[in-house]
Amino acid sequence: MSWGIELWDQFDNLEKHTQWGIDILEKYIKFVKERTEIELSYAKQLRNLSKKYQPKKNSKEEEEYRYTACKAFLSTLNEMNDYAGQHEVISENMTSQIIVELARYVQELKQERKSHFHDGRKAQQHIETCWKQLESSKRRFERDCKEADRAQQYFEKMDADINVTKADVEKARQQAQTRHQMAEESKADYSSVLQKFNHEQHEYYHTHIPNIFQKIQEMEERRIVRIGESVKTYAELDRQVIPIIGKCLDGIVKAAESIDPKNDSQLVVEAYKSGFEPPGDIEFEDYTQPMKRTVSDNSLSNSRGEGKSELKFGGKSKGKLWPFIKKNKLSLKLGATPEDFSNLPPEQRRKKLQQKVDELNKEIQKEMDQRDAITKMKDVYLKNPQMGDPSSLDHKLAEVSQNIEKLRLEAQKFEAWLAEVEGRLPARSDQARRQSGMYETQNAPSVNNCAQDRESPDGSYTEEQSQESEVKVLATDFDDEFDDEEPLPAIGTCKALYTFEGQNEGTISVVEGETLYVIEEDKGDGWTRIRRNEDEEGYVPTSYVEVYLDKNAKGAKTYI
Repeated sequence: MSWGIELWDQFDNLEKHTQWGIDILEKYIKFVKERTEIELSYAKQLRNLSKKYQPKKNSKEEEEYRYTACKAFLSTLNEMNDYAGQHEVISENMTSQIIVELARYVQELKQERKSHFHDGRKAQQHIETCWKQLESSKRRFERDCKEADRAQQYFEKMDADINVTKADVEKARQQAQTRHQMAEESKADYSSVLQKFNHEQHEYYHTHIPNIFQKIQEMEERRIVRIGESVKTYAELDRQVIPIIGKCLDGIVKAAESIDPKNDSQLVVEAYKSGFEPPGDIEFEDYTQPMKRTVSDNSLSNSRGEGKSELKFGGKSKGKLWPFIKKNKLSLKLGATPEDFSNLPPEQRRKKLQQKVDELNKEIQKEMDQRDAITKMKDVYLKNPQMGDPSSLDHKLAEVSQNIEKLRLEAQKFEAWLAEVEGRLPARSDQARRQSGMYETQNAPSVNNCAQDRESPDGSYTEEQSQESEVKVLATDFDDEFDDEEPLPAIGTCKALYTFEGQNEGTISVVEGETLYVIEEDKGDGWTRIRRNEDEEGYVPTSYVEVYLDKNAKGAKTYI
């Protein structure tokens, strides 16, 4: 089957068909291009969706992803991000391996088609020129033959007429001979042109056109094959990412299988466990006995000594839970956040303190690494003075050392509170009490004011007001522990090296260069108790003062 033989007379139709083939190829390119745009858009939407539901950093959502169900959801989001990446790969591969290649091929195909049909038109023009020559030669031959016949008839007529002179007859005879000779020449030319045309026509229909149409057929078949290869590539590019997409889906399934409800339940316990014991039985109050009414352990109107016990050991004593819980709720309502987290239940307080200790230890290690680096740099400067002045690092080194000391004191403070919560200490030490900010005494006036604001129109108080008022009483009794203490005698003096702003309860503010009395030296917790006058005393960091003990202490001079 050959177009040159079967379709020798379908030049125009072949030209239309090959143009249609190129149009089909361009349509397929457009289809693939739109598919790549869809893939990119889909991938972008998947990435935006994954990003939208990702937990925000340093937020409560990030803490929620401790649970296995939330971890599975987070894994799903991450896998969907990778899933989107595979659709981007599909788009990139289709663009490079199909669109770009076919676009280049289409340009080559158009040039080749143009060349073939140009050769075909050239052959057509040549055969048409030969045909015109043949027609011209034929008409001339026909005309010369007619002229020769008329000249012969005229000669015969003149020759038969007796009235015509001999000269006229001879002239007519010569003219007839000339016309006859011209007809013979036209005949020979026509015969030659005809033979040439037949040869050209044979070459046109059996050689030139078949060759041109054969090339066009081969070009068209290559186009069809190329479309088939592109369609196959289209499918293969999709198939290539199926294993990776399968891994993404396997990852989602694996994340789902890793969900552990028991573990999540345990995390809920760790997150919200208070550490309190359930309240004990309520004692029977016998009103028939002629004696003073016994106050139950669950009442909010306990005696002064019982109030102190509740504040110190409320988390461990049965029957004394409710006042402590009411007080914590009230403190949260007022927006107070004690430094020692005393507003939290024991278990939650322990977790917060442990977290704070870990953070401080990390900061200490960071500062120590910085100090080591500065020390090494100083050693380099000492060995090579041309590189820098060693003394220029002294101020920075002193500053870092001071930061380390402050962080260590802070860590010791929180470790003491942590030890107390974990039961390593029987009760708070003086240092722990003064560092906590004396939370109960700070909130007592606010509680009283809140209670007054909730007075009902008939002059009575609601139950909530009564409960908050009792909290005030408990806090006031807690303050009495310090009011009953005897003033301590001065054991020396001290000079403030730096200005200290005593913002927590139990501390005192000092100004650089100020001289004060020492009434209690540092017991290893990093704090010294001082007095300015009879009414002003408190604690300051030992590193902020230069202490001079009296002669009983052998006049020791301490630098911290």
